[in-house]
Amino acid sequence: MKIALAQLEIRAGYPQLNTQKIVRMIYEAKRNEAAAIVFPDNAIAGISNVDAQPDAFKADVDACRQQIEAAASGIEVIIGSIDPDSRKDFTIDNTATVFSLNRPKAATAEPVEKKSFLRSLIGNRKPKIKVNPVGMINEGKFIYLFDGRSAVCNSKGATILRAEPFVEQLLYVDSEAIEKLPPEIDDAQSDAEQIYQALRYGTKRFLELIGMDKIVIGISGGIDSAVAAALYADVLGPSNVYLINMPSQFNSITTRGLSETLAKNLGCQYMVVSIQESIDATIKQLEAAPIVLQADGSTSTLTLGSFVKENMQARDRSARVLAAVAAALGCGFTCNANKAESTIGYATLYGDCAGILAATADLWKYQVYALAEHLNVNVYGREVIPQGIIDIVPSAELSNAQNVDEGKGDPVHYDYHDHLFKAFVEKNQLPEDILKAYADGRLAMEFGIERSIIDGYFGSYKEFIDDLERWWNLYRGVAVAKRLQAPPSIIVSGKPFHADDIMNGAYYTQGYLALKKILLDTVG
Repeated sequence: MKIALAQLEIRAGYPQLNTQKIVRMIYEAKRNEAAAIVFPDNAIAGISNVDAQPDAFKADVDACRQQIEAAASGIEVIIGSIDPDSRKDFTIDNTATVFSLNRPKAATAEPVEKKSFLRSLIGNRKPKIKVNPVGMINEGKFIYLFDGRSAVCNSKGATILRAEPFVEQLLYVDSEAIEKLPPEIDDAQSDAEQIYQALRYGTKRFLELIGMDKIVIGISGGIDSAVAAALYADVLGPSNVYLINMPSQFNSITTRGLSETLAKNLGCQYMVVSIQESIDATIKQLEAAPIVLQADGSTSTLTLGSFVKENMQARDRSARVLAAVAAALGCGFTCNANKAESTIGYATLYGDCAGILAATADLWKYQVYALAEHLNVNVYGREVIPQGIIDIVPSAELSNAQNVDEGKGDPVHYDYHDHLFKAFVEKNQLPEDILKAYADGRLAMEFGIERSIIDGYFGSYKEFIDDLERWWNLYRGVAVAKRLQAPPSIIVSGKPFHADDIMNGAYYTQGYLALKKILLDTVG
């Protein structure tokens, strides 16, 4: 028996578009003499809660089901999934729908109990089939991707057929040959390749969904904006990507040169817009403007400290320059955040927190570096992201304290803090878990890093605890507000920030407080 696996690219909430593809694949499967064709779950509407939708939408879905039924003559059409975990033979999921004009009319297009024309042909074997969708679900804050990779496994669990990721594909397997076919050669993709494919697909589909074919990117000479530039140039073509370098007095000749080299290597549109004059004018204007208390007429003035002046630069770049350029071009500008920055809110509200899409916001910094190498070697086949950008110390360059030519940079030590923040976000660990592991000498092993990295940053329990509490307080504090206001991000980890991560402030368990006291009192 020839079975067709229909790995379908599903558009959520577009039953007519999905049905056109389903019908086309049904006819193609019939031309290839398949006895049955299996589609992913929710292949018609692209959403699971059809009953909760307006009546007009439900009627539209019913009309689409009738079109599928009409096309199903001579072939069994299964919209659902063959349960890969069942101990039975090619068991149909209870939620699956079977369309076949070979079946009694009353049973057509109705949910089936664990039986079907397909199962009766298989006999007593226990192969497994899983048909997965390709597509994206935009939940507003998070964009989840479905990569497909549908598969057929023999009774021993070995994969003998697998579809490509992020590709709409119709595969065929002969049920009688499943046990005879050799296992598929394991050519597992690297993490960087999987991330690249996911980000490319998600970025492309998101921009298509909102009707945007151009993008503006602020580039600093750093790794995050460089990876964003290379990714979008690959998705949209370099002529549709506008790279804007916005130096202030604190930006080095080094990073300015690296930004221009990146733009030349990619062949993108390139602009240099200095922000120093506007920053100086804003500072002068604000510090000179009187603040009048209307109750008694008394006046005062603002004094802008160094920290305020640093953040003004980020806001000027995003809210003034990038926003204006994007508006002039009729498009949006990107947010180049990574997951480490998002965890602790190492970004400026209304500044680099802004943007239309944060494509790389679910990547830890080490993954950003790995993606940069993958883009150079495997995507472009040449050094589009200059090695100087990869090698330079990460720095916001907002003050002399972040002078990259002097080796000064961000307060985050990514080779350690990536793993600390990952423990917070993806492993749901509390400060008590972290401090216990550090005190027991097993933290480096749990993080998967060399112990010398941790020892190089902390010379005492006090230093370690101060650092731990600094970032935990930010993660559960102001960073929550920043994450809520951040642009939508493409999820590749499966573990984004969720509402249940949010507490009312940074809570410390009794166990943590007791251990902290012991360590500080007895060791220091």
